[in-house]
Formats: sequence, structure tokens, C-alpha cells
Amino acid sequence: MRKPNETMLEPEIEALERDDLLKLQNGKLAALGERLARSPEWVEHFRQAGLKPGDLADRQALEALPFLEKSQLRERYPLPMLGVETAAVQRFCATSGTTGLPVLFGFTDNDIDLLARQVARQLYSHGVRPGDRGYNGFGFGLWAGGLAYDIGMAELGVTNFPLGPGRSDLVVEWLKDMEWTLATVSPVFLSSLIRAAKEKGIDPKRHWKLQHAVIGGQSVSRAFRDELEAEMPEGFRSFNTYGTTEAGGPIVASTCPWSHERDEMHLMNEDSVLVEILDPETLTPVGPGEVGELVVTTLDKEASPVVRWRTRDLVRVAEHSGGCPCGRKGMGAIGRIIGRSDDMLKVRGVIVYPSQIEDVVAATPGTVKEAWQIYVDQPGSSPNSVTVAIEQENGYNGNPDDLAAAVGRSLTSRLGLKVPVECHPAGALPRYEAKAQRVLVRS
Repeated sequence: MRKPNETMLEPEIEALERDDLLKLQNGKLAALGERLARSPEWVEHFRQAGLKPGDLADRQALEALPFLEKSQLRERYPLPMLGVETAAVQRFCATSGTTGLPVLFGFTDNDIDLLARQVARQLYSHGVRPGDRGYNGFGFGLWAGGLAYDIGMAELGVTNFPLGPGRSDLVVEWLKDMEWTLATVSPVFLSSLIRAAKEKGIDPKRHWKLQHAVIGGQSVSRAFRDELEAEMPEGFRSFNTYGTTEAGGPIVASTCPWSHERDEMHLMNEDSVLVEILDPETLTPVGPGEVGELVVTTLDKEASPVVRWRTRDLVRVAEHSGGCPCGRKGMGAIGRIIGRSDDMLKVRGVIVYPSQIEDVVAATPGTVKEAWQIYVDQPGSSPNSVTVAIEQENGYNGNPDDLAAAVGRSLTSRLGLKVPVECHPAGALPRYEAKAQRVLVRS
């Protein structure tokens, strides 16, 4: 039976020393190899590298394996690399499919139980406890987010109100009337809820009881996060979380109260998700303080496991892992997601990440923090021109051209690149309830 402490739901795992955690991973890698050996698709995948699944009994074999890419899964449509009989799958989730057919990932009964424990562990680390009341504002259907927090809240004993995204008028009222203490929601939608509440005469700081928000679906700047927290009741914190459907859900990394202050996340489920952080060009490990791409291997998942899945998400490895006051000594730590290796823009020789744009917009008084857009003149990672669009707040009394100029100067300072900025009235730019699409082509 679990005996949680102040910060850990499963301290017997979460407080492991690094060497003990690696030993645990090694045993699970060997077991993973035995399961994959029963799948002809996985046997063929390993054969490409001159290996067989059983070679995972030696951890070094992992480094010799080819990476798993989305194109490989799409080639095996409709149920790629499933690993179990379809009859053993309880349900399927899928990627967003914004650039083609969604890729389906299965979950067995054991996989669902695993996901519930992984999410409950993260919620507990935020300070969420049994009896809290939670608004699940993540999407349902095929997306893993809504499912993950439904079953994670149930595992922890949280009372769940699963409205999903949208219905702002109802949500802002129920946040007051139902006295919700937890919200799981995308950061841009939470910002929209704050704005909608104020328009109805509801002051989130006085009328809401929120203490915890789990924000996911996209990364946000520290300035944006600070803006959200400043609008909320005393003691409120917005905790970053990160995951992918391929990794099994929003369970790869999350913050504790101390790493929240450092703008970092613990790799909080490394006992079930092995993480490599590699240079996106050389594909070799990066060190503390360096930026690399997250590559994940699911150790326990039965249906749709992945081995060396390239997420394309870029993070900075924490300078110091293991010294957090929360007591997690063996699990790694990373900064927030700073971009994607395949979404990175190279404009006239200068590397630009959307997160850098957000940092500037969020830090500029007078802008609508959740409303900004990057327009490029052609698809691909090397556009000839880039324009940034922002909105001015309803209460902003200055000249819109001056606001655009202020953002432009800050962008030039941050990027070393002169970027045209256009300022629009509040409400003119797209709003996103889930993952925001920040780069759009405009001829």
C-alpha cells in the first residue's frame, strides 16, 4: 500500500537515487524486449539496425537502435506497432492529425491503470489532495488529455467536473459557485476564462477558490505564467506539465512547488518512461544547461509502445538535477519546452523560436497575452519574411503604433533581427482552446 509523504505519492519510487532508478529502468528494458519479440513489426524494426528486441537486456543496445518517426507509423496505417492483439485494447487515443491522418495509439486495461497512477503522482506533487474539486478543461474524444486527467483525478480521489474546453460563460460561473480548487486547462484558455470572468463582473482573485492549475497542451513563457498567477487568489500556482500521446499521455514531466519557482520540470515518471535528451543535429546526448530534443521510450506500456520516439520538442537540461527540496534525487529535470526542432524558423540566417516571441509579448504592458500570431510568407522552416501580429488590451489608452513599436524594439533586442509588428484591436486574432497554432502562412 502506498504511503505518501508531503510531496510524493509514491516515495519508494520517486525518491530513488539515480543509480537505483537506472537499475529499475534496465530491468524494464529487458522485459520490454521480451514483449516486443512477440511482435513481427517490432522484430522487423530492430532488424534494420542488425539487432533483435531481446538485445534490450543490454542498455547500450538502445543507443544503436534507429529512431521511431511519425512517418514510419503512418506507413503502417491503420494500427501501427500495436504490440498486442486488437481485442486486448480497451480504447484508442490519437495525435491531433493537423498535418495528415491521426496516428492511433492503443491502451490496454493495464495501460489505463498506469496512466491513472502517472497523472495522480503529478497532481499530488502539485499539492492536490483527495477531496479537492477539479475542473477538467482538457479535450475529450480521441485526445489523451481529457481521459488522462479524468482517470488521474479518480485515482487520487479528486471530485471531477469534466466540462472540457469551451463554454466559458458556464465555466466562469461554476468556478465561483462550485468552489473548484483545481483546473486542468490549456494556458491560453485559462487566460481567456480570466478575461471572460471580468467581463461578467466576476473577480477571479476574490470570487474563485482556485489554488492549482495544471497547464498543458503547449508551453508558455514565465512572463505569461506570472501574469496568470497575478490574476488569481492568493497562493494560486500554475504548474507546467508536458507529455505526448506517443509517450502515453501528459505524463513525461511536471513541476513540484520548488521546480515551479525555477521554471523547471521533473521527469516525474522516469520509472515508466525513459527519456533521452539529444542534440537534434548530431543525435548525441547533451549536458546540463544545453538544449536538446526529447526522445522517449515507454517501458511499461503494453499497447502501442514506442522505442526512441523523436518528439521533436526542444528543452534545456537543468543545470543541477537531484538537489530539489521536494526530495526527487534520481529523476532528471528540464526547463519548459522552448520550441520544436521541426517548427524552428530560420529567418535570414537567424534561428527564431515561437517561445521567444511569446516572452516579448507577455512582458510588454498593454498587449493581450494569449493573442499573438506569427505570419510567414511561405511554408517551411526558412521563410523569407516574418511578421508578428499582436492585440492591444481593451483598457490600453496609448497609440497602437507605439505598442507595436515597443514590441518590435524588444524583438530586435531579443532576436538580433528586425521583425515587423502589427497591432490589432482586442478580439481580432484567433483564439485557441487547446494547442495554439502560432505560425501561419500569409501571402
